[in-house]
Amino acid sequence: MQEISQISNKTVVHYDLDTFFVSVERLHHSELIGKPIIIGGTSDRGVVASCSYETRLFGVRSGMPMKLARRLCPESVLIRGDMESYSRHSDVVTQIIAERAPVYEKASIDEHYLDITGMDRFFGCMKWAHELRHTIIKESGLPISFGLSVNKTVSKIATGEAKPNGEKEVSQYNVQPFLDPLSIRKIPMIGPKTYYLLRSMGIETIHSLAAVPGEMMQQVLGDNGMMIWKKAHGVDNTPVKPYSEQKSISTERTFEKDTTDVLFLEQLIVSMTEKLAFQLRKQQKMTSCVTIKIKYSNFDTFSQQLRIPYTQFDHTLLGVAKELFRKLYQRRMLIRLIGVRFSYLVSGTQQLDLFEDTSARVNLYTSMDGIRKRFGASAIYRASGLAARKTIEAMKMVPLQIPEGKLVIKRGFY
Repeated sequence: MQEISQISNKTVVHYDLDTFFVSVERLHHSELIGKPIIIGGTSDRGVVASCSYETRLFGVRSGMPMKLARRLCPESVLIRGDMESYSRHSDVVTQIIAERAPVYEKASIDEHYLDITGMDRFFGCMKWAHELRHTIIKESGLPISFGLSVNKTVSKIATGEAKPNGEKEVSQYNVQPFLDPLSIRKIPMIGPKTYYLLRSMGIETIHSLAAVPGEMMQQVLGDNGMMIWKKAHGVDNTPVKPYSEQKSISTERTFEKDTTDVLFLEQLIVSMTEKLAFQLRKQQKMTSCVTIKIKYSNFDTFSQQLRIPYTQFDHTLLGVAKELFRKLYQRRMLIRLIGVRFSYLVSGTQQLDLFEDTSARVNLYTSMDGIRKRFGASAIYRASGLAARKTIEAMKMVPLQIPEGKLVIKRGFY
């Protein structure tokens, strides 16, 4: 059998704000306390972004079509959601942690990992984590749970078991007894498809997963299978990465020959925006500000920006980018450089965009990004982006290379 690495003797605590979006709404509207709440797209075509524990009793879950959720829990209160408000409250919690924790990593808008190894010599890890939790609750007004253990995986699973609004410690010697009886669903990295595949193999608990030879897991699921198998044994050497908020991402293109070809420039903006939006989703970031920059042939430089609701989807960002360019390009002089920048970034996953997007659109982006991650960022793109690439080739800026077998999606499919 594959040799198991020794479980680390680090001390990692995972904090997770309970039903974060719902808790923020209740903080501002106390009349919602105790009521079933669904947050997301409010039309029948929308998707559930978050829901309260009261609605979960009826079978409502995040990512579920809103029409089905309303049918399951017709008495629920529907809320469109306010991403800017959620981001502000997230920043409050992050600041509280930053002032006290030696090393912390902001994993998402509502999750933080802290490495507090060695704290036992001075204060006591569980006592320190407990007091920090109560400080967060007192100063932010939001419920939060934590799990404390030897690595990220076990502490995150422990947090799930501590919820709602609780605490759980799993010592180094109790890792396997803690994990063994739990469902394989509890292991990070196991999504619906992997879960059903493992269940078809007769694997239901973490104990049964740990008993499978590592080589077999690698054959079935590749490198991810080996990582999941190690997690089932409580092994995770991923470090807590010191947190630093990325403020913006951008890209620029300087032309070999200055141009006034508006059609080409808009097509290029489409291509650049699309690539930046993919980077956002890949890094689990969202933006609330789009900036377009142009530099004329006489080196005069101008830019224009627009604040927007937080998003990471290019169908939203493209319209803003093209509108800004049309407003900005008024002099009709030759352009030597064009740039696109997304700023005011926050951590967040695709669920944060479910306030306005249908499940079909979310699934489309998930599929497209899966193709890009497997075959490269240029494996799939809008037809208008292809037109810009051909023009660039004609201008002899860079060679146009489309590897055989790669797919071009026509714009009408978006």
